[in-house]
Amino acid sequence: MKSQRPKPLHRLCGRPMVLHVLDALAELQVDQVVVVVGHGAAQVVKAVQEAAPSTLTVHFVEQEVQRGTGDAVAVGLTGFPDELEDELEDDLVVLPGDAPLLRPATLAQLVRYHRATEAAATLLTAELDDPWGYGRVVRSKDGRVAGIVEESDATAEEREIREVNTSIYCFRRGVLAPTLRRLSPDNVKGEYYLTDAIAVLHDAGYPVVSMVAADATEAAGVNDRAQLAAAEAELRCRTNDKWMRRGVTMLDPEQTYVDASVELSPDVTLFPGTLLQGKTVVAPGAEIGPNTRLVDCTVGEGARVELSVGRQAEIGAGAVVGPFAALGKGAVVPSSTVTGPFYRDEGMSDGDPE
Repeated sequence: MKSQRPKPLHRLCGRPMVLHVLDALAELQVDQVVVVVGHGAAQVVKAVQEAAPSTLTVHFVEQEVQRGTGDAVAVGLTGFPDELEDELEDDLVVLPGDAPLLRPATLAQLVRYHRATEAAATLLTAELDDPWGYGRVVRSKDGRVAGIVEESDATAEEREIREVNTSIYCFRRGVLAPTLRRLSPDNVKGEYYLTDAIAVLHDAGYPVVSMVAADATEAAGVNDRAQLAAAEAELRCRTNDKWMRRGVTMLDPEQTYVDASVELSPDVTLFPGTLLQGKTVVAPGAEIGPNTRLVDCTVGEGARVELSVGRQAEIGAGAVVGPFAALGKGAVVPSSTVTGPFYRDEGMSDGDPE
């Protein structure tokens, strides 16, 4: 069976991958965001419109024919409002939709470095002990970035280069469009590669620089199911760390799974084997687990839920649910109720009115 590359709409910690990328952008002072969509465009647009950070103004453009990353960026430029056409000295950040581990602080640092060096283009790069499969960053004799060579095209000497491209860039707006027009699909795939824009800029005499990411995992893309699982593990670790620093107790963080969309209050206690997913909200003093899964549920203050499952259910303050309780869609456990073991409330069936 052929393994399929995970798409930006694949979910990590309960959210589509592309939303994690937009989260990083939301920390910057961004005027406009353009999302280029292609296959599955309607799903991507719907997901972004429903859950993108409220501080971002997002426009969508469709790349009707998949002709490479360079063409995607050219299509993306058409999505900026006409009134921005004359702002040629603006900076444009280009991000892939499958870089969910990028931290906002790193992206902000990239933009600051780009402006400080007055570069036409700045690449976020990473230094890897094993750079196999990545495009290598090639430098000229003066140390400036001269181009990016892909693994399949690299010489034996170039393959020894440890600095690799991450597909994360900051461009000076005024030079980007003319550069894209000079790209050629002279390659095996017959596509326009954005990586070729770096050599075009260098050969035209423009300064191109790179900033090496302090943590190489931030720049890791997601190209297969193994990398998807690794990204999921890293994001869950970050999510758990965030909540523990905000006053949530996790007896075993490695066995506690909390989606990025979940809201927890201080003094919540999560026991091993707890899975909180979707739009679950847990009030102060509640105890969840062990071995409990709640999806899109609300848990009241001081409630206890153990060895149970729930979906779109409401658990009142001070209620005690479980062990081995099953709460269906629309189930309500009133405040201070003790369900006892093997409690079952199927809530509303799919055919019931909302």
